[in-house]
Amino acid sequence: RAVDTVDLVSGALELAPALNTVFPASQLGNQLKTVAELIAVRDEMQMERQVFFVATGGFDTHDDQEVNQPGLLGDVSDAMTAFYDSMVELNVASDVTAFTQSDFARTLTSNGDGTDHAWGGVQMVVGDAVQGRNLFGTYPDLALDSEFDVGGGRFIPTTSADQYAATLARWFGVEEADIPTVAPNVGNFGVQDLGFFV
Repeated sequence: RAVDTVDLVSGALELAPALNTVFPASQLGNQLKTVAELIAVRDEMQMERQVFFVATGGFDTHDDQEVNQPGLLGDVSDAMTAFYDSMVELNVASDVTAFTQSDFARTLTSNGDGTDHAWGGVQMVVGDAVQGRNLFGTYPDLALDSEFDVGGGRFIPTTSADQYAATLARWFGVEEADIPTVAPNVGNFGVQDLGFFV
């Protein structure tokens, strides 16, 4: 089946139209360009709903953070902007939602040349089905020893990964009864839908 799937995908990608959108020539940019091309040939692949996973690294900035972080964040911004622009070009921007997810963040304090592992972080959700230009959740006071600082500049998240996943899953069409399968801890939170979709 794997060989057949590779043949199906390769054959479909050969039919993909040339996109006018220019993607950054980075690992993330190339991955998102491929996803855009797959979306462009969704009919040929008989795809109605699909989840695509792309990844990028380099954010474990214990060292050289001041030098590396701007380029890393700039690449995420540029690649996600290009992906959104390509969805507009393909006339599917209301049907496609891109989002970031990370398993950790960085401390507010420095270890000398970088930062250590932390907990709370910021994620992005992009697409025409999203209420854009808004912050959802409670943004913490970025001060040491503030209410959400558990020590060493590590902040407790004000929004859980389960709330985030449940909100995305509902938009994707997961039935309410199946939400706990996607987000097993969502029942621990009063707000189970963050409301960032239109």
